[in-house]
Amino acid sequence: MKKNTGFDSTIERLARSTASKTSRRGFLGKLGARLAGVALLPLLPVDRRGRLNEAHAATVGGLTRQGFKPQDKDPKSCDYWRHCSIDGNLCDCCGGSLTSCPPGTELSPSSWVASCYNPGDGQNYLIAYRDCCGKQTCGRCNCVNTEGELPIYRPEFNNDIVWCFGADNDAMTYHCTISPIVGKAS
Repeated sequence: MKKNTGFDSTIERLARSTASKTSRRGFLGKLGARLAGVALLPLLPVDRRGRLNEAHAATVGGLTRQGFKPQDKDPKSCDYWRHCSIDGNLCDCCGGSLTSCPPGTELSPSSWVASCYNPGDGQNYLIAYRDCCGKQTCGRCNCVNTEGELPIYRPEFNNDIVWCFGADNDAMTYHCTISPIVGKAS
């Protein structure tokens, strides 16, 4: 049998000292806290100015460098006044209307909101955008408008979220978005 060397004794002493000062529960608690911190990292504010220019370039309708220019004639157009903060397919083009989902889809229980200016009467209205879920994406009249959008940590004002998460399990697939008026904005 070999005798312990100075190095072995030092390592053994350090290992025993560490083991006496720490516990598995403490280690797991610290590991869990770090994992939770990493999971919350995506919720931090992000500078999305570059994405805004990209969204304006991809939008079909009246978005210009000066911003959203609403019109009140064609509800199937991305620059229709109710679509000032819509991000998705217009249900008007997919078998539904401004306020009702197409047949075979289910209205999501949650929504995001925006205040949109109606050039026809000069009033601002609160619009509650709601996704229609349960069928594959419609793919027609896709609009990406970001007027009044806020970062993801304010989800009620963020249009990048697919709001079908509150629907039945069979209806988790996004199809299109409606834009009903909730009331006048002050």
